[in-house]
Amino acid sequence: MPTPLLIVRNLKVSFSRDGKWAEAVHGIDLDVLAGKTLGLVGESGSGKSVSSLAVMRLLNEKLSRIEADSIQIEGEEIKDFNESQMAEVRGKRIAMIFQEPMTSLNPVYKCGFQVSEMILQHETVSKQAAKERVINLFKQVMLPRPEAIYDSYPHELSGGQKQRVMIAMAIACNPKLLIADEPTTALDVTVQLEILKLLRKLQAETGMGMIFITHDLGVVDEIADDVAVMHDGEILERGTVQEILNHPKHPYTQGLLACRPPMDIRLKRLPIVKEFLDGQWQGGKQQILNDLQITAEERQNHLKQLYGQPPLLKVEGLKTWYPLRKGVFSRVYNHVKAVDEVNLEVYEGETLGLVGESGCGKTTLGRSILRLAEPTGGKVWFDGIDVTSLKGKDLRDFRKQTQIVFQDPYSSLNPRITIGEAIAEPLQVHDIERDKKKCRALVCDLLEQVGLQAAHYDRYPHEFSGGQRQRICIARALAVNPRLVICDESVSALDVSVQAQVLNLLNRLKEERHLTYIFISHDLSVVRFMSDRVVVMFNGKPVEINEADALFEHPLNAYTKKLIDALPGRRHYFNSTCGPML
Repeated sequence: MPTPLLIVRNLKVSFSRDGKWAEAVHGIDLDVLAGKTLGLVGESGSGKSVSSLAVMRLLNEKLSRIEADSIQIEGEEIKDFNESQMAEVRGKRIAMIFQEPMTSLNPVYKCGFQVSEMILQHETVSKQAAKERVINLFKQVMLPRPEAIYDSYPHELSGGQKQRVMIAMAIACNPKLLIADEPTTALDVTVQLEILKLLRKLQAETGMGMIFITHDLGVVDEIADDVAVMHDGEILERGTVQEILNHPKHPYTQGLLACRPPMDIRLKRLPIVKEFLDGQWQGGKQQILNDLQITAEERQNHLKQLYGQPPLLKVEGLKTWYPLRKGVFSRVYNHVKAVDEVNLEVYEGETLGLVGESGCGKTTLGRSILRLAEPTGGKVWFDGIDVTSLKGKDLRDFRKQTQIVFQDPYSSLNPRITIGEAIAEPLQVHDIERDKKKCRALVCDLLEQVGLQAAHYDRYPHEFSGGQRQRICIARALAVNPRLVICDESVSALDVSVQAQVLNLLNRLKEERHLTYIFISHDLSVVRFMSDRVVVMFNGKPVEINEADALFEHPLNAYTKKLIDALPGRRHYFNSTCGPML
C-alpha cells in the first residue's frame, strides 16, 4: 500500500455551549491517497464538514477545540502548526471548495481579482502573470468567455459558473489535496454532471487527492474510489465505493441508499433512515417491495380515475416576458421570454411535475399561474374562472384556493415572529378564524398534521432544522384549506433522508386533504416519484408532456434524454445492482 497523502488519526472536535464542551466528532481516522477520492457521506450534522474544517484549522479557536493523535499531509505532521504555518498550508497544499459559492465569494470584488489574490499570496509573480494564469484557469474549468468573467462580479454569474470560479480558486496553486464540501448539492443535474466530470479531469491531470463531502450516495458513485459513512460524529462504515454501494453492512448506510426515490419502480412512500435504524426493514428489498410497491394495475386505475374528469386548472397560451432596456430613455430593445406560449391542464387530485434546468421558466410559470408574476398574455382558468381578469377581493379569494411552498423555507418565514404567528397570519388575512384561542387551536392541529408539535407554536424559525422549517411552510400553505398547491423546489436543498420524509408528508397530506399539486424541481428522480404526469420545460416552453413512467422509460425529446442521462448514480437507485442491501 502506498503512503497516504493525508493521514488523520483519532480526530476529535468539541464546541463550547453554555460554558461546557460538547463533542461533535468522536475520534475518527481518515486516509486519502494521491490521485484518489474519498467520499465522506452522511446527513447534515453528522460531522463531515466540521472534520474537514478541523483538518484545515478553519474553526473559530475560541468556540471550538480540536484534538488529534496525528494530522499529516505528505508525511509532515501539521496538527501543532501555528496560524502562520497553516496559512502556508491552506491553498498551496490543501484547498477547499465550499458548499455555497455565493457566500464564499466576496460580492464587492470581481471574480478574477479574488482568484489572482490566492496566487499572489502564495507565489512570487507579477499581477499581469497572475491574471494570465487566472484566465487560463477559467479556460481549464470550462467557463465561457473567461476574459469577461475575470471582470465580472459574482452576482453576474449563474450558480454553476460561480462554482467553477470556486474550483479555479481552489486549484490555483496546484494543491496536493482538494476538499470539496457539497459542491453540487443545489445545482441542476446537468451542471452537477459537468462539475463532477471537471473534478475527475483535474484530478487525472494533476494527481491530487480529494475528499468529496456529500449526503447523496448517487453522487459518490460518480466521483469516489473509497467511501466513509459518518453519523453523529462517528464513522460507521468504510470501504471501496463498490463495497459500500453494492453490499452495505450498516443499517444507516442501507437507509441512505433506500430513501432516494427509485427510478425503476413506484412506491407508495419512501423508506426512511430511522426505519432502518429501528430494524423495520430487516427483510431487505423484498420486504419493502411487498409492503410499498404500487402494481401496474393500481397505477392504471389511479390514472383512469384522474383523467376521467374535466381539468381543475387550464393554461392557454400563457406568456410572461420581461423587457430589456438600454439607453438614456430606457428604450425596450428586446424581451426575456421567461414563459412563452405555454398550454397545459391540471386535473383535480393530480400531481403535475415541472422539470428543467435553472432558467427554463418553470418557477416563473408557477408564479404566473398564481399571478405573483403578472402574465404578459394568455389565459389561466381555475375551476372555470378566468384568473387573469380577477381583481381585488376576487383575486384574494382565488389565492385562498391556491397556495405555494417556496424553495428556501428560511427566507420564506419572518425571523421576528413565531412560527405559530406565521401560520396563523393567513387564517386572519382571509377571515377564516379571528378568535385567538380558536386560531391557536387550528394552528396547533396543523403543526401536528405536518409532524411537528403543538409546543413548537411559540418558537422562532432559527430554532428549527431545514426539514422542520419546510414542514412549517407546508403547514402555513395548508392553513387556508387550498385546492391547489404549487411546490417550488421545496426539497432541493434537503438531505436525501429529510427529503424522503417531506415527500412522504406531501403525499400523505394530498390524500387526506384531497389536494392537487404542481411540483417544480430539477431533480428528475424526485419528480418521477411524486408525479402523475411530467412537463419538461426548456427556454420558457414545454418540450415534452407525458405520463411520468412513460416519459422516463421512453423519452421522446433530446433535451429530456439529456436530463435523464445526467442523473448521478442511476444504477444504484433501488434496482437489482444494489444486491443484498435491500
